[in-house]
Amino acid sequence: MKREVDFNEISDGKLYGLNDMVKADCGDCKGCYACCQGMGQSVILDPLDCFRLTKNLSCTIETLLADKLELNVVDGIVLPNLRMSGEEERCGFLNGEGRCSIHRFRPGICRLFPLGRVYEEQGFQYFLQTQECRMETRTKVKVRKWIDTPDIRQYEKFVLDWHFFLKYLEQQLDQNKDPAFANKVSMYVLKNFYLVPYNYEEDFYSQFEKRLENKRLEASTFL
Repeated sequence: MKREVDFNEISDGKLYGLNDMVKADCGDCKGCYACCQGMGQSVILDPLDCFRLTKNLSCTIETLLADKLELNVVDGIVLPNLRMSGEEERCGFLNGEGRCSIHRFRPGICRLFPLGRVYEEQGFQYFLQTQECRMETRTKVKVRKWIDTPDIRQYEKFVLDWHFFLKYLEQQLDQNKDPAFANKVSMYVLKNFYLVPYNYEEDFYSQFEKRLENKRLEASTFL
């Protein structure tokens, strides 16, 4: 999701790598769940997020879309996001005690918060969003530990590949303003990267890379 903001106004002005220490650790939230409510459509899910959710909850993406997730347009492309509901606009995965019921396999944006990413041509770096988390007593933690994701280098490659693939599709949408074309692109993304099931017995990244390579070749003619 594109953000038109002044970097220095929303961060501490620094960029971080995986092995840097950053003041992001909120001490297990201590009863606070402010970042799990009122987030609107901002917790966008990538294919890995949906793979983890459907695998660990033993359900289909269609089942989740009927309750816990919803579809919205993000920079011209329809993508899934966590649904906020009720008077407090709470995440559907938040339990009665204000704790995340899917914490072990929570989405990437949830793992990252309150960090964000700044993308460059060859990669990305992390930054601390200073106005997002309400906890005032945060302590320093290594970025790698905070994100808490296995095979972190492979994960970062996936994040970058997915980011630039979506950017490529957005460029095509900028060149073709026909609503029918936009709908075709969205259905193309949803079907090939979300709705067609992945094999839970196989590595996600290898399956994703195969789909991405095939779709890049296909996109060159389809788009």
